[in-house]
Amino acid sequence: MTRTLVCILMGSESDLPVMQKAADVLKEMGIAFEMDISSAHRLPDKTMEYARNARQRGIEVIIAGAGMAAHLAGVLAAHTTLPIIGVPLKSGAMNGVDALYSTVQMPPGIPVATVGIDGAKNAAYLACSILSIKYPEIAERLESFRKKTRQTLEEKSRGLREGR
Repeated sequence: MTRTLVCILMGSESDLPVMQKAADVLKEMGIAFEMDISSAHRLPDKTMEYARNARQRGIEVIIAGAGMAAHLAGVLAAHTTLPIIGVPLKSGAMNGVDALYSTVQMPPGIPVATVGIDGAKNAAYLACSILSIKYPEIAERLESFRKKTRQTLEEKSRGLREGR
C-alpha cells in the first residue's frame, strides 16, 4: 500500500529506538507510514495540528509513544476521532509504569488503545488489525505472519521434545 495510512509520533528523539520497532513491523507488512517528533508539552500546537489534520491527509491510525507523564496519546485523542494507539515508554524513576498509567487512564469518550511498556511492535500489529477491517490485503499479510509464527513455534516445540 503506497498511501500513508499510519502516523507514528513520539515525544522526543530519545524515543526513536523503541518506536523504530513499530516502523519495522509496518515496513514488513507493506504499510506506508510517516514518523515524527511531537511533544504534547513542548510542541502542543504541532501535536494538536497533527491530530486535527490527520484524517484529511489520509491517516487512518496514529501510534503515539511517550514516557513519564505520557500525555501525547491523550492529547492526540482529544483532537481526533481516529484510532490512537499509545505506547508507554520505559523511562524515569518508575521505569514506564507512570507512562502506562497516564496512557491507559483516559476519561470516558477520549479512548486510547494502550499496549505494554515499550510495546511498539504490538502497537504496529494492532494498527494492522484495525486496518485489516478495510483492507483485505493487510488482513492476508497479518494472517500469513501469524501462521508463520505458529509454524516456527511448533517446529521449536517439536525440536525440544525430540531433544534437538
